[in-house]
Amino acid sequence: MDFKNKLATILAELLGREISVTELELLIEKPKNPTHGDLAFPCFTLAKLKRKSPNLIAQELSEKINTPIFEKVDVVGAYLNLFLNKQAVSEQVVSEIITQKGNYGALAIGNGGAVTIDMSSPNIAKPFSMGHLRSTVIGNSLALIAEKCGYKPIRINHLGDWGTQFGKLITAYQLWGAAEKVKQQPIKELLALYVRFHEEAETNPGLVEQGRSWFKKLEDSDEHALSLWKWFREESLTEFSRIYELMNIQFDSLAGESFYNDKMDRVVQLLLEQHLLVESEQAQVVDLTEEQLPPCLIKKSDGATLYATRDLAAAIYRQENYQFVQSLYVVGHEQSLHFKQLMAVLTKMGFDWAKTMHHIPFGMMLKDGKKMSTRKGKVVLLEEVLNESIEMAKQSIEEKNPDLPNKDRVAKQVGVGAVIFHDLKNNRMNDIEFSLEDMLRFEGETGPYVQYTYARACSILRKGNWQADLFAGSIQPTWEKEWKIVSLLLEFPNAIKRACENFDPSQVAKYVVDLAQAFNKYYGEVKILEENVEKKARLALVYAVTEVLVEGLRLLGLEAPTEM
Repeated sequence: MDFKNKLATILAELLGREISVTELELLIEKPKNPTHGDLAFPCFTLAKLKRKSPNLIAQELSEKINTPIFEKVDVVGAYLNLFLNKQAVSEQVVSEIITQKGNYGALAIGNGGAVTIDMSSPNIAKPFSMGHLRSTVIGNSLALIAEKCGYKPIRINHLGDWGTQFGKLITAYQLWGAAEKVKQQPIKELLALYVRFHEEAETNPGLVEQGRSWFKKLEDSDEHALSLWKWFREESLTEFSRIYELMNIQFDSLAGESFYNDKMDRVVQLLLEQHLLVESEQAQVVDLTEEQLPPCLIKKSDGATLYATRDLAAAIYRQENYQFVQSLYVVGHEQSLHFKQLMAVLTKMGFDWAKTMHHIPFGMMLKDGKKMSTRKGKVVLLEEVLNESIEMAKQSIEEKNPDLPNKDRVAKQVGVGAVIFHDLKNNRMNDIEFSLEDMLRFEGETGPYVQYTYARACSILRKGNWQADLFAGSIQPTWEKEWKIVSLLLEFPNAIKRACENFDPSQVAKYVVDLAQAFNKYYGEVKILEENVEKKARLALVYAVTEVLVEGLRLLGLEAPTEM
């Protein structure tokens, strides 16, 4: 059903194969105004080739195009405007969705290649805040979209479980901590200690030195330091797993920063062997002047390795273990320089696969227009937001549909879905202002709006006793009123492809909102359940909408209740 490709093939034939199908396909456009047709082909590029005016070429081509796919071909200046045959295309699209169900829109562009996705990556001993939501849900959606496109996604939670902050935390715990308090409320208590450390350090600089000293002990495998670190890590993972379960997100690997401690010497050795390490202010760096980047710091003057060393080790490990065809790092845009340096160093080391690595940056989650900060204690906890959202959804159900079966399950699907959708509907580079009220609205571009549309469509199917096998023998409508929906259903595979190629889940989120809006408009104008010869075909269209809506939501990491 790739009508762009079909048109390009027809044009290539008419032009005597002087220009390839691929080149022609790139020239074909989708008019913004549907009254200008379903596809448009500008003939300017052909003018030089044919030594004729583009207007004349358009006229000549229009007279030769004769295929049942198009019901009309208009010429407007140098443009061919083509209108698809509504009857034939609508029946084909709806039949295909009925047959393929959830597989509709699947693409084979990945050929089973592995895609590693470095995502979520919260810091141990710190709360899972709204700030970590973005990496988590963008990464999860990209994994689902990649899978839909034929890749094999590998979700990696690169936990922040190493670094100088642990020296600070151990210092704070030694000075002010109490084991009982930490056992009762691990993350809350550890956060309080971390915040207190930074407050006290402002007037007592000696604390920072103590923090460094404790981290050095940790690096040297000091027994006491290690036991505290392991305890903090286990408590954090227990808390994180509860939140991931709430969002229905799983990982293939929990290899965090500490996992690469014994893999960094090899990186340093490789850099030495290739004469890429140079000394700068007593530190070891890779010079990136040719790449117009600052030097990449590999080892500090005291011999300690850094983020870059660790990420180099992680990249090499992942390529050797997964043989990825793409490696994605879903990390905030403020880390852009770090990833440019990382990829530049790997390229200098002779690793060709470095060009398949992509930093997937995103904007910040704001509270009252300001960035949330763990260090200053200005943080909104994700679990609290999810629970509050579920509670608000539950209240809404009690008011509007108190007899709804599985109320708790539906409240969770709607509450969690609202938070995820609010993030993914935005272009990932935009900053997002946190607002629970906006997330949970049942109108506008929200998760609950799309979920409610799906539930409404499911209700129509139940009332109409929909059965797939009845569609083939039914009398079809003219598809005039249905054409807007059919055009959108036809567009679903393209929306998935765009989302995959641009690493942009908002393409799918915008798509499901458009489809939901078109369906609700149709529902308001057409009596779908009216007993007439077109009823079965219209129910088939409603069924096609439910299949695409539920699959679109799934690709974003949302569930869709059949009743709300």
